[in-house]
Amino acid sequence: MNCPACSEPMIVLEVEEIEIDHCLGCGGVWLDSGELELLLENASNRDELMATLAKGVEGKEKHVHCPICSRRLQKLRYGVEKEIILDKCSRDHGIWFDRGELCQALRMGEYLSGRPVYDILSEIFGASCKNDTPK
Repeated sequence: MNCPACSEPMIVLEVEEIEIDHCLGCGGVWLDSGELELLLENASNRDELMATLAKGVEGKEKHVHCPICSRRLQKLRYGVEKEIILDKCSRDHGIWFDRGELCQALRMGEYLSGRPVYDILSEIFGASCKNDTPK
């Protein structure tokens, strides 16, 4: 699959049986439909966070296209107190995260115990997970 932002080929990373498509060129991440929910599985506010994806937004960010159906991705707000802008396929193929946004999205989760998936992604993505803070 090619990156919807920079057209470079993406690599597939498997984290706890979830396939994460990652672009080494721009650092973005594509999650197929349902994979964000799986990554947020132990977050007590998972349903509340996922419900925020229903709110559309117009932004000045570059528009990207779905790597599966080639349709323009919708800009959506994600988050309750702090928000980031994500790109989601209107046909529900998945969600695009610019560099660092996946870690920001997971950081918004309220976990009652440890966050092993987040720790694994921090190891994989390094500085982009550790230094970025939600907007």
